[in-house]
Amino acid sequence: MARALSGLGITPEWVMVDGSYYPPVSIPGETVIKGDLLIPCISAASILAKVARDNEMSFIEGVYPGYDFDSHKGYPTKKHLEQIQTLGVLPIHRRSFAPVKKVLAIY
Repeated sequence: MARALSGLGITPEWVMVDGSYYPPVSIPGETVIKGDLLIPCISAASILAKVARDNEMSFIEGVYPGYDFDSHKGYPTKKHLEQIQTLGVLPIHRRSFAPVKKVLAIY
């Protein structure tokens, strides 16, 4: 989120974050646990983020076919975890994700 905030063309006066972690930024704001259920602007931002991620996952399936990105949209489904084991770890996989760490430890 810090990277997203720093990439804005404007500096917000206040930031509302869904959850309990506030990013290390100098912009004032607050965290709201379950904010996507309680605050309309957080709900809208969550929808926009999900649509953007889903579109990116469909694009990534074209770049890295066989991982089923266009179906699971980045969630660790059983098939995707199997594909990581079978096809290996990609540059786009998060190294901090436990199944990815496990595959990398084998090599």
